[in-house]
Amino acid sequence: MDISDITPQLQQLEKDLDHAQDVLKPFLGDLNVISSKLPLLDKAKFFVLVTYTIESLLFSALRLNGVDVKNHPVFTEITRVRQYFEKIKKLEEPPAERETTVNKEAAARVIRADLADNKWIKDRLTELIANERARVAENQAKRPAEEEGESSSAAEGRSDQGSAALPKRPKKNGSKKKK
Repeated sequence: MDISDITPQLQQLEKDLDHAQDVLKPFLGDLNVISSKLPLLDKAKFFVLVTYTIESLLFSALRLNGVDVKNHPVFTEITRVRQYFEKIKKLEEPPAERETTVNKEAAARVIRADLADNKWIKDRLTELIANERARVAENQAKRPAEEEGESSSAAEGRSDQGSAALPKRPKKNGSKKKK
């Protein structure tokens, strides 16, 4: 390789380094003076960014000198600084909205206790709760009937005693497999 071949690249590198120095001049002063004007979260970002910049420059210098950087302490330090970036990012993002669920039975108990003096409201609430329980019981009664219709004809040979019993609860998906 001839030296005249890389002269344009070296000139471009020199221009880029001069530009980088001009851009970084404000940060090359006293870091405490610069950071004292920043809010707490921005100050943390600033120090992490400066640390990451220094570590990245060391990493690049080591690579240019042919050092195995994957096993070098600088690599672990860069990983640690990245973790700080992630922590700061988590702090900046608002927390996810909590999904609230209402315990209807508990709410009904509270309302019933608070409105126990008003007979009309108490009667209406009791009626609504009874209707809800009846609807749930009806839905549960339909499920065993549907399962029974799908099952084999072995159930037909049962005695009449079993017909007066309460409907069976639906089976849970356990270790037994349906055939």
